Amino acid sequence: MNFDTTQYKTWTWKNPLMLHWMINPGLAFNELVLGQRIPKLLLVEKNSKKSLAERSFVPCPHCNTIHASLKWTPQNKTAFRNWFGLYCDNCGKIIPCLTNLTTYLLLALTFPIWIWFRKKWKQQWLLAQKERFSKQLDLTTPSYNWVTEGLSWGYFMFVAMDIVYPLLVGESYSAVKFLIGIVVWTLGGLLFGYVMKQMVFKRNPDPMQDRTKKAAGNIESRHGGK
Repeated sequence: MNFDTTQYKTWTWKNPLMLHWMINPGLAFNELVLGQRIPKLLLVEKNSKKSLAERSFVPCPHCNTIHASLKWTPQNKTAFRNWFGLYCDNCGKIIPCLTNLTTYLLLALTFPIWIWFRKKWKQQWLLAQKERFSKQLDLTTPSYNWVTEGLSWGYFMFVAMDIVYPLLVGESYSAVKFLIGIVVWTLGGLLFGYVMKQMVFKRNPDPMQDRTKKAAGNIESRHGGK
């Protein structure tokens, strides 16, 4: 599709954040259960003081519409339940998304079960998407409490890695492992939440304002040195 390369940077699976989505096993839960998806192609505005969330756009390869990524946010109730991909409310088709490698594995293992119902589920899902996107969408940046979000992620990882995984592989439980797991995933969750806040929701400084401040500082220094 065509878009202004002087205005946007392109993010594909080669971008570190996009690649992380594909290789992190824990994110298979987000895809399969929550229906949270990442598009295969993301456009990011260049030279902008906006946050990453505000300057990210999702192009539809079917109709060439460029959507604000803020369409798929919690306040619109569209951040989740996107199991088949991101719905384009302009042409009614599906925008292709990345798939986590663990998701691929789980889908391959359960293929004989879900393949019989996939077509029906997809039709029902498309009707639900059309209904969801028929309402007016809020394109403002959602609030992000990094402590709550980080602890929620850490709690999920603790349950998955220290309770469910040992059960599946037959490992024994111990109080020491539980305590270590609680500490590690609590700190890891807080770190994750803070990094997400800084990377996705923090606004960039205004370049013009920075240059003005720098120029004013230089003038003040010169006058002060006289």
